[in-house]
Amino acid sequence: MDGPKPASVRVPSPEELEELARYSQRLESATPEEIITWAVERYFPRLTMATAFGPEGCVILSMLARIEPRVYVFNLDTGYQFQETLELRDRIAERYGIVVDFQRPELSVEEYERLNGGPVYKTDPDRCCFQRKIEVLHRVARGFDAWMSGIRRDQSPHRANAPIVGWDKKFGLVKISPLANWTRKQVWDRIVYENIPYNPLHDRGYTSIGCWPCTRPVLLGEDERAGRWSGTGKIECGLHTAD
Repeated sequence: MDGPKPASVRVPSPEELEELARYSQRLESATPEEIITWAVERYFPRLTMATAFGPEGCVILSMLARIEPRVYVFNLDTGYQFQETLELRDRIAERYGIVVDFQRPELSVEEYERLNGGPVYKTDPDRCCFQRKIEVLHRVARGFDAWMSGIRRDQSPHRANAPIVGWDKKFGLVKISPLANWTRKQVWDRIVYENIPYNPLHDRGYTSIGCWPCTRPVLLGEDERAGRWSGTGKIECGLHTAD
């Protein structure tokens, strides 16, 4: 579901877009650590990171701990997250000293469902994602100039052309994706090599983890994101789509 863009969303100049495109091209051959270092040098302290504690986010957090652990990192806590996801936050804090902040919608799950006559994820998952995630990120974005994400190009067709650095018109921020050109294998090789904490649900067939009502384990031969909003035709929450 789309909604009105907040008045505070900034529109970049053509010159700024050209500059970002040049940076993105230049960083295409850089390592994720080099990309993060560039982002920190250019945007910190007005640089933030959103993480759902997926394997990519955990890898970036391990790098950020060495490069600049003061970067503000947050999680969009919809109220429907798996307990394993919530517990991973504590394991990350213990290992790296980075305490990921929970950013929540104004209404609790109980208030939200009461107001809407039941779980919105069952009747309109797009609206649920918009109100429990997109609106919250709009609120957080007002305090920053750039944000980092853990998306990879090989995750889905919507992400196939994601630049390393680009303009996120939805949130009015520069968007930096240090792992955009990495593969799933590279991510998991790094996790294993460095013993990076990760969500134990991955060991139970959950290749991509979101909210518990809308996530299932994938079956043999299925796409890695097939377990998200299964049977609905929905494949993205909206955070990483242009519309």
